[in-house]
Formats: sequence, structure tokens, C-alpha cells
Amino acid sequence: MQESLGITITNQTIKYAKVTRENNQINVTSFGIKFYDNLVKDIKQIIEETGSENGVICTNTKDEKITYFSTFGLLSKNDTIKTVNTEFETLCSDNHINSNAYEGKYVIVNDITNKDRNKVIYVYESKNDLDEIEANFGNAKIKSITPLATSIANIADIKKGENIMIVNIEDTTTITTILNQKIYHIDKIKDGMQEIIEKINEKENSYSKSYEICKNTTIYTMETSENDDPNNKYLPYIVPTLFNIVQEISKIKDQYTKIDRIYLTGLGTSINNIELYFQEYFQGTKCEILKPFFAENNNKINIKDYIEVNSAIAIALEGVDYGLKSLNFRTSNWKEDLSSLLHSDISTIGKKKPKTNNSNKKKFTFNWDLKGALTTSERWLIRSCVTVLMIMIIYSVCAVLLKNQIDSKIKEAQEVVDDTKIQTAAVNSDDSSVNSKKQDYDRFKSELENANSELETKRGRKNQIPTLLNQIVYIIPKSVQLTKIDNKEKNGKQHITITAQSTQYEQLAYFKAKLKNNGYLQNVVSTEGTKEGEYVVTTIEGDLP
Repeated sequence: MQESLGITITNQTIKYAKVTRENNQINVTSFGIKFYDNLVKDIKQIIEETGSENGVICTNTKDEKITYFSTFGLLSKNDTIKTVNTEFETLCSDNHINSNAYEGKYVIVNDITNKDRNKVIYVYESKNDLDEIEANFGNAKIKSITPLATSIANIADIKKGENIMIVNIEDTTTITTILNQKIYHIDKIKDGMQEIIEKINEKENSYSKSYEICKNTTIYTMETSENDDPNNKYLPYIVPTLFNIVQEISKIKDQYTKIDRIYLTGLGTSINNIELYFQEYFQGTKCEILKPFFAENNNKINIKDYIEVNSAIAIALEGVDYGLKSLNFRTSNWKEDLSSLLHSDISTIGKKKPKTNNSNKKKFTFNWDLKGALTTSERWLIRSCVTVLMIMIIYSVCAVLLKNQIDSKIKEAQEVVDDTKIQTAAVNSDDSSVNSKKQDYDRFKSELENANSELETKRGRKNQIPTLLNQIVYIIPKSVQLTKIDNKEKNGKQHITITAQSTQYEQLAYFKAKLKNNGYLQNVVSTEGTKEGEYVVTTIEGDLP
């Protein structure tokens, strides 16, 4: 038989409920609610009163934050984890917070707006808050620390294909939207019972008395008539808060195509007729108080007593294999896991919510504390464990041998790879040397070709002057004398400079015109003639064609 004590803590109250699970039967053996003054002391007292000193205890997170990411639906598990972690780090960076100061958990659901995408519900809690929670419980064994907004779905009877909203009116209000049996979205609003109780407490000076006033208050609807009940004098403190909650629910509800049912739970359900008040605003949706699924058909249970501690029951169910394990912020060690295994109810591990009917089926449970004589079941389990242990040893030895062989082959392959790398490096070195020699050869070849070209040019120009002189002989006037001829390269051409003199200036001009018109020289220019004695001296310049 499995046992679990659920304790939910808010700013004002502690709710607790101890549940047992045996085969298909779930029972609540003790429960209660109290406004605390000393949290640690009151928690210890509850644990002792319920006999849970050595048992499983589950509780809720303190101030969790919830955000949402979107991932591609076809990503592998590892890629999804990397994507989610990257998204959270980006969120922390954008908001200038240290991601290492928070612990994050998440669940993934299909995005109803995009079939190719998945929606990630990411819940993160301060590590300091988690340490504080554990410190409040002292040496008690905490199995799970989960968000109440997700755990509250543990007690709901959710039918396939049904879309519901669970409105948990505690200090503040959380709205958990569940589509087709899967939690899809969680909304938090600031309005809640803390605001109501504190306003009443200003008059009554007692939180517990203020809560009792709420329990004795009846809210009026269209179907009920107002009377002079003195317990209703605080309705002006209650109704505005409930109206704000209704307005927020209406905005959230409009985001979905259809919501079949709205469940109400939390301290707020202590107010009489609260479900009728909500029903007036949501005519097309059934509004009702949330009742634990296993208590629906049990006539021995006073449902009203259970409703008051719904949250504690929901949290307690986490300790008997209900809920989303991926949202458990409490990390267990191997000793705790082994202890849990040795005190398990084998018939219930891994099962979904059972149908609550009385059954005469044979039970198969054990509590392996090894005290007294061994039963047949315990002997059978010991033999099974020894067999499994032997198989594990044989498997381990084979795995070690196989690993050694694989490592040896990997080493040989690595040697071949290393040798190949060395030979490849030598080939690359030789290739670099050949390329270097080739570059030197190409350079020498280019220089030789340039030298040959210059030599051919010089050879070609060697006879240009004599040829020019032979041409000049036929055109030079008799009165013109050549005193000097220079030949040099200018702008890639042979530039000729001729110094000539004559007693007649027009003969020099005639000579210049003949050189130009006959094409013996190009770009022909001359200086003005200067008188030197009886001769006029001029310089004629031009380029050989």
C-alpha cells in the first residue's frame, strides 16, 4: 500500500491531506486546514499528527514563474532540449536575470494553432525558494515539489475530448486550461481570497474568523433572493473580487473555440453559491465545484470536507504515481529511489487513474523490511532479484570485454589514420616544393622571353638610323646641312633629334615638311631657328614609325 502526505502552503494557510492507494482504491485518511503563525513548527506538528515522519511527503512550489516557447514539431529529443534551454537563457538575458539562479522544468504539447509546431510550457522557480521549502520541512522526506496549477488536474475527472478550465481561487487565482486531457495553458491573476480575507480581517482582527465568515456567506444570484442574514454584511468585499475573476476568465475563455466545463476550487469555494454566481456569466458552459474523481461515487465520504483541501489531495497524489513527473522540482537520490522501490505497491506502478469501484481481485503488495520470517512472495522476489543481478553481472563482463576489443580496434584504426596523415603531409610538402620550382621556372622563362624581345627590338632598330639617313639623302635641300643626329627611346618609340643649319630659313622649313609628309618621322616638331653667324640653326624632333 502506498501512502503520501500532501501539504500546500500559501501566504496565510497550510492545507494537508494524507492519501493511501491500494490497488484501485484511493482514500483520504486525514486532512485539515489551518492559518499558521510559525510555518516550520506547524508543518512539523502536521507531520507528527498524521504519522508521516518516515513517509512520503509532497508539497507545492512557492513562487513559480511560467512562460511559453515554441519548437518545431519534428525536432529530435536532444535538439528539443537544446532549443528549450537556449530559449530560457535568451529570456533570462533579455530580462537581465541570472539563469543559474533558477531551476526550470517543462512539458510539451501540440500547438493547436500550428500543427507543425509544439508548445512548451516552461515553469521555473528560484533555487533559493526551493532550498527554503526543503528547509521548512526539516528532516522530513519530500518526494515532490510541484506547481499547484498543474497538480490540481490530478483530482479532476477529465473525459476524453473534453476541454475544461480549473479555476483555483487561493490567495491569488490560477486558471489551468486543459484541452483533450492535456494541460495547455496556465494563467495567473492577482485577484483572490487574500484580498477578501485581509479586508474582512481589518474588521475582525482574525484570519481564521475571517475565513469562517466567508464559509457562512451566501452570494446572491438571479435564482436566489436577498435576505437580512448578518453573515452577508461582507458581500461588498467579496463580490468585486469575484467579478474581476469572472472578467479575466471570460477573456481567457474567448481564446478557445469551446470550453465544456469550468471547475472551481480553492479557498474561494467556501463561499456559498459561488458556482451559481459563475454560472450566470457563463451560460453555455457548465460551472461546478471541483470534486476528487475517486470520491464521486463513495457515499461514505462527505464531499464538502474534501473540497476544502482539494489542493492538498491533488499534491498528495503526486506521491502515489499521479501527475506530470517532468514538473517535479525535487530531485531524488538513489537511496530514496531504492527505499521507494522496496516499499512499493507493485500492482499500481505506472497505471493511470483507476476506476473507483469495490473489487475482490487478489492484491499483490509487499513491504520488504526483512523483519520476521520471509513470505512466499518475498522469497520469490529475492530469487528474482538474484537472477537479475546475475544477468547484470554477466552483461557487465561481456560489455567490458566487448569495449576492450572495440577500444583495441579503434586504436589500430587511429594508428592507420595517423600514418595516413603523415604521408599526406609529406605529399603536400613535395607538392609545395614542386609548385615553388615551377614558379621559379615560370619567372626565369618570362625573364628570358623579355630579354629576347628586347634583343630583337634592338636588332630591329639597329638599322633604323642608316635607313633614315638614306631616305634623308633624297629629300634634303642642298643648302641644308645636318650637324647632329640623336636616337633614344621615348614612350616605347625611337625618338630622333636632328640638328640642322642653313643659310636660308625656308629651306629648313621645307626639310621639316618633307620628313613629316613622307612619313619618315611621326609627331614632328621643331624649334624656332636661331641665327649663328651666317647660318640659321634649328632642331627637328620626331618618332620613327
